[in-house]
Order: sequence, then C-alpha cells, then structure tokens
Amino acid sequence: MINNHIFVIRNMRKVKLYIASSIDGKIALPDGNIDWLNDFNNPDQDYGYKDFLDSVDITIMGNKTYQQVLSFGKEFPYRDKRNYVFTRNTGLIKDENVDFVSRDYLSFIHALKNETGKDIWLIGGSKVNSFFLANNLIDELILFIIPVLLGDGIPLFEKPGVLTEARLAGTKCYSNGVVELKYNFNNA
Repeated sequence: MINNHIFVIRNMRKVKLYIASSIDGKIALPDGNIDWLNDFNNPDQDYGYKDFLDSVDITIMGNKTYQQVLSFGKEFPYRDKRNYVFTRNTGLIKDENVDFVSRDYLSFIHALKNETGKDIWLIGGSKVNSFFLANNLIDELILFIIPVLLGDGIPLFEKPGVLTEARLAGTKCYSNGVVELKYNFNNA
C-alpha cells in the first residue's frame, strides 16, 4: 500500500533592502538629511515604489532612520504595515507607529521570516544594513544609484565587514540618470 502525502512547501518571507544612494555610496548627508533626493522625485515616475510597497507587510529600520521619517512632518507613511525599529535603547516602548526591538535581533528576524505573509522591507540605515548583511539576512537589494556625488555622508553599509557575493537580477536606467540595480543574495 502506498501512502500519498501532500507536502506544502512554504516559502520564507524575503528581506528586501530597497534604497537609494549617491554614486559614491552615501544614503544621506552626515546629519541624516536626504533633501538631495528631492531633485529626483517625479510624480510621473515612482521607480516601482508603489508595487514594491504592496509586496511588503513589515518594515524594519534603525532608530535614526525612524527619527528622520518622523521629522518629515507628515503622517507616518507605513501605517498599514507592521513596523519595527531596531535600537540599542532598551527603554523605548511601542508607540503609535512602531514596536522597538532592542535585543535578540537574530531570533526576531528568523521568526518574522518564518511567518506567513508578504516580504519584509529593510528601510535602513547604515548600521542596521550592516547588521543584516553581516548575518546573511538580506535576500534582495534594490538599489537606486542617484547621479550625485555627496563626498561626505552616511554610507549604505557602515561596516560591511564580510565578503558577500550577490547575483545581478536586473537593471533599469531612467531618463533622469537614475540607475536601478537588483541583486539577489542567499541564492534567492
């Protein structure tokens, strides 16, 4: 007698770093300012942002990035997502926008990746990006190279620290000089 078993293979959520940087690899000026990106905002071109945003239901960012988002003075833009801020400050508690995570980051991420749902957007900043890279947690990088040299500023990865190979999954050039690069990690 042969037993027929149905196996359901559930794909893990992917962690996607969707981010813009200058030609010289900076994601912000030294003070965190990103106004230099405004010249490349175009109401007719969203760089795939809406579709990307629809593909995720969780965001993760560092506390400096969270404070920067709050400084924009508008309504928190990711209210329809579960939002987490990674911080070393153990005294922060949940607010109306986010839950703060201050310890056991690896277990936390692995638990999120194993949940059923859409993908996870790693918003940044530099320190959080480096942590995810060093721990092999980034599945996909969608990088928009903005045709600007900042000279000084916050790098995409604070301290990459590890040799990491990526597989080019696609490129796109925009008429304003922005170049989109998609890379897969972890055999994604």
